[in-house]
Amino acid sequence: MASSSSVLAEEQFLCSICLDVFTELVSIQCGHNFCMACIRKYWDGNDMCQCPMCKKTFYKRPDLFINTFISEMAAQFRKSVQVKATSSSDQLPAKTGEVSCDICTGMKLKALKSCLVCQTSYCETHLEPHQRVPALKRHKLIKPVENLEDRMCKKHDRLLELFCRTDQTCVYQFCTEAKHKTHNTVPLEEEYGEKMAELGKIMAVVQQMLHTRSRKVH
Repeated sequence: MASSSSVLAEEQFLCSICLDVFTELVSIQCGHNFCMACIRKYWDGNDMCQCPMCKKTFYKRPDLFINTFISEMAAQFRKSVQVKATSSSDQLPAKTGEVSCDICTGMKLKALKSCLVCQTSYCETHLEPHQRVPALKRHKLIKPVENLEDRMCKKHDRLLELFCRTDQTCVYQFCTEAKHKTHNTVPLEEEYGEKMAELGKIMAVVQQMLHTRSRKVH
């Protein structure tokens, strides 16, 4: 088990936005540190320019400069994490059709879970903060899902679990109590199974047509 000092050192190298080891670490006026790309994206998506940690508001977007010393320390820590990840028997590169970790840089490892709150998929190593940090433990984790953001209800910010056959669209459960109340809705898994069965029949017909045309050509 890691000592409290080593856990504290690890926390200091994690960006609170992406939950990964700092990349191009920058410090803002309030003293909090972030990846340069993360804090820029955060500010671009909000009306106010404020610190994600302490909520201190800046009336003018601060100039960002890379903290070279801490960035070098973070880079060394990142290397040690990658070595640990590749040496684990449970950490495997994502194969075709498998969900990959959104945080991994370089070789993308197979995702172990997807977080509905962060709308991000994590491998075993990058999932670790969700298993340790009290605030992250309250997040809802599900089986890995690809393109998680596209599968979230924009109104309720929840996973789309149902399919409305009336409107031919994916919906969240609470949506069925309002706009889709009288519509024919089924679980996504059920609709997926039926669509795959229909696709199989269509492919069989197409294959038969191609076979028939091929015989006529000969």
